[in-house]
Amino acid sequence: MHPSALPTDTLLRDCDETRTRRSGPGGQHRNKVETAVVLLHRPTMLLAQASERRSQSQNRGVALKRLRLRLAIEYRTQPEANGPSPLWLARTRGRQIVVAKDHDDYSALIAEALDHLQTSRWEMATVAASLGVSTSQLIKLFRKVPAVWVGVNRLRTDAASHPTPPE
Repeated sequence: MHPSALPTDTLLRDCDETRTRRSGPGGQHRNKVETAVVLLHRPTMLLAQASERRSQSQNRGVALKRLRLRLAIEYRTQPEANGPSPLWLARTRGRQIVVAKDHDDYSALIAEALDHLQTSRWEMATVAASLGVSTSQLIKLFRKVPAVWVGVNRLRTDAASHPTPPE
């Protein structure tokens, strides 16, 4: 299972959490308590942080969402050989993907799509067909969050500049 798809408790057990003070908006209450949260995912050494809220628990939630997205974009696993995961199938209706960008499942779907894209040498149409969605739906999934779209394009560019030899 991709780490971005792990339940919250399991993912947090794999993280070191640091609380600190940060500057920025929030008025006079900003620097009185340690509300900023930094999460370090030990297995991958990926980091996510949040400090824009005055509540530590809200910042933890934001940092966790950012960590899930970062894991989805930057950490690759071997996709299931037998096609789309049960989560992917549950989130598709016809040839469309039904998920909001703020939903917990979004990062896991991004990770699954990127894992399939990497193994297929970034053939969008081929992967979309194998996942049972249209190519435009797959692209729309990536474009929901600008950081994801930038990450996808960076990965595609890196793959094109360092092609893998044919098997």
